[in-house]
Amino acid sequence: MPGRPAPSRRTVLRSVAATPVAGLGLAACSPGDDGAAPARPTAPVDLGADGEVAKGATKLFPDGNVVVTRAQDGSLKAFSTVCTHAGCPIKKLEGTKLVCNCHGSEFDARTGEVLHAPATVPLVELPVEVKQGRIVASPGT
Repeated sequence: MPGRPAPSRRTVLRSVAATPVAGLGLAACSPGDDGAAPARPTAPVDLGADGEVAKGATKLFPDGNVVVTRAQDGSLKAFSTVCTHAGCPIKKLEGTKLVCNCHGSEFDARTGEVLHAPATVPLVELPVEVKQGRIVASPGT
């Protein structure tokens, strides 16, 4: 039957070899249902004793996906540590810089602002307060 020539063995083998690699690349960049953390907690999160974060300090609470900073005046700020690029939980704090190990996005832990792409959206700020001597972050709205 006339038409297109049959592909060479080399073309077929290259196509077969490239297919799984392309699929892995797409899976790695999509948040999906199995590994992406919610952008904010679904209930209040007890982060520990009020003394856990000193004045002028920043502390990462990886189990709660929250980072808390305390200003020199004693006020607290909290942000979700779920990367806004692909939903990966951020587990690395270098000084006041949060670094996402999935794709290298960086955020200022004191403001939530993006310091380095691929993320373009700041971290979600969370309401935080001290209740009965404990730091508690809430989902907010």
